[in-house]
Amino acid sequence: MKRPLSLLAFALASLLSGGCDSPDVVPTADGRQNTRSARIEGSLVVQSRARGNAIVFLYDAANPPPPAGSGRPLAFTVVTAAELFGASLGDNTPGPFTAPFSLSLVDPGRYLLRGFIDADTCRNVPQPCHVSDFNPWYGVTSEPNAGDVGGGAVDPATGATRILEVTTDADGWPQPLTGVSVSFADSATVPFDRPAFQTADAREFNTAGTATKLVTLTPQPLTGAVDQRPPGFWVQLGDANKDGVPDDANADGKPDVVWPRVVVRKLADGVTGHVDDTDYDRDGKADTVVLAAGLVPDGPLAALLDAEGKPRPQPVFVPQLTVAIRAQALDAHDPAAPVPLTAVPPGRYSVILLQSTGQTWRLPNELDPALAEAVGLPGVPSQAFVLEVR
Repeated sequence: MKRPLSLLAFALASLLSGGCDSPDVVPTADGRQNTRSARIEGSLVVQSRARGNAIVFLYDAANPPPPAGSGRPLAFTVVTAAELFGASLGDNTPGPFTAPFSLSLVDPGRYLLRGFIDADTCRNVPQPCHVSDFNPWYGVTSEPNAGDVGGGAVDPATGATRILEVTTDADGWPQPLTGVSVSFADSATVPFDRPAFQTADAREFNTAGTATKLVTLTPQPLTGAVDQRPPGFWVQLGDANKDGVPDDANADGKPDVVWPRVVVRKLADGVTGHVDDTDYDRDGKADTVVLAAGLVPDGPLAALLDAEGKPRPQPVFVPQLTVAIRAQALDAHDPAAPVPLTAVPPGRYSVILLQSTGQTWRLPNELDPALAEAVGLPGVPSQAFVLEVR
């Protein structure tokens, strides 16, 4: 009678021991479960009297942010003012101050890190001043204002922008990138507010009957939830090599670049809100359709020349800008080599100004009264302007 019991005990023991083995894990069809990503981490180094949260943005190196390009952040992280400045949060000592930062879920690739200190300038300067007001979810609140302090990952020896590369090992696993330094300094203090603007011109642009449309832009002061108080437009001639002499690469005796730059970009059709169209012809390929546009060089821009007609190296403020928009469309997904299109795609287009500081403003935006209430922002009728191309 004992033999069957022994056999049963052996069978139970075998079953229990087998249950302790780790089950096989196999890939599934769910792409999220097969994603392999890494992280970028390091330290912020701040030498500044400004106080506020530090915001660090991650960009694709092939699609840099303004003024070098028109790229948008892939991700961001915030390091609080308390963590960054500690016991010095209430004083004005210049530091240096340090704090760790980390960006997770970073795919293999080449990246740039840029950022700014979202300064509360009301601590130590008279009105007009800015409290810390960065809000990443809206275009009208996601960029630096006057008094904020810029920064980024740069080569400590040359000051050139550093390109960070996340690589993979022999098995294809992305490798963390550590020890990265992101520097901020008062020398990079933002001198003025974003180029918030408005226009009273008609929206319609009939490209079949008009070769060029002129649009006059004037400053749009805003206070409250969105605080921008541009005294005018900060215009200047390009000086890429920072030698104090306006650039003239083609030696024609005329400056090559005038800031701000103008971008007139197609918006998606049939989409709620003001979303850029990234595939206007629905062929599955990325498009960045823009209209040829630029500032009219006469009028207020004459202030960029001195009494002898020579270019001034320093910026000046002007009360208004006139933009010339041509009936010529281009696919600018590669900004270095835009491709002319055979026809101008009809639809809605936004008008964007890009300052030499990297600050931007766009019409239309979330202050459009049709959108503002839903996102908790004040409606401003002038910010609903959209160029309607026929």
